[in-house]
Amino acid sequence: MEPGRDIDRLIAIMAALRHPETGCPWDIEQSFGTIAPYTIEEAYEVANAIARNDMVDLCDELGDLLLQVVYHARLAEEAGLFAFPDVVEAVTTKMIRRHPHVFGDDAARSAGAAKGFWEAAKSQEKQARRAGSGETESAPGLLDDVPAYLPGLARAMKLQKVAATVGFDWDDRRQVVKKIREELDEVERELDKDDPPREKLEDEIGDLLFTVVNLARHVGADPDHGLQRTNAKVVRRFGAIEAALRRSGRTLEDASLEEMERLWQAAKRDETDAQPRSADG
Repeated sequence: MEPGRDIDRLIAIMAALRHPETGCPWDIEQSFGTIAPYTIEEAYEVANAIARNDMVDLCDELGDLLLQVVYHARLAEEAGLFAFPDVVEAVTTKMIRRHPHVFGDDAARSAGAAKGFWEAAKSQEKQARRAGSGETESAPGLLDDVPAYLPGLARAMKLQKVAATVGFDWDDRRQVVKKIREELDEVERELDKDDPPREKLEDEIGDLLFTVVNLARHVGADPDHGLQRTNAKVVRRFGAIEAALRRSGRTLEDASLEEMERLWQAAKRDETDAQPRSADG
């Protein structure tokens, strides 16, 4: 089979991989559950390529992510649930319905107005699904539709954004900083106990993290991106510690905590000195 630029070629390749007699043994064994982690991983790979501004890699990673969509669609087709064309029809229907200012007679003069159309359409779709399923319970809470499967930082950010739409929010980011200090005090109070329960400590640390995410939102920062940059910084500086020790014929096991801290600070200074200086200084 030859590669191609048409989506039908990718669908055919996936069907061949899943063929029960001539396909790939590994692919034949897979299910929705076993493939789902790879789907999440590929989405992160796409985000990483964008963060690195590597457009060659982005093209490759988008292909990997598209493969995941085709994979799940093939699994569904084999189970008699739906096929790839149904996925395309569902998303194109949704895009047309949620953009009446583009495909209909409504007009949107700003990005905010366009987002309003989108949210209104989503709300109508959810109501229709509930009606179609025969649900008779009371109206869902404001935060009920924030997906529980999102990563912790992303879900915290989403919950805060939704709550802010009805005014449940601080109007001064300094108030958020004050709340961070309060939450840190709560953590310290638990640590001061002789044998603090792990669950209680975890709850208090969770409160602290949630409030830090709130500060990131208030200043327009992405907490996950910030954490990833810090992770990269730690890897880089720890590598510098290892390199410095190797030059002296030693290993991490040979160094004391104080020496590693000194080498860490040296690596930090080197990074600062390597940063470009402004024209006036």
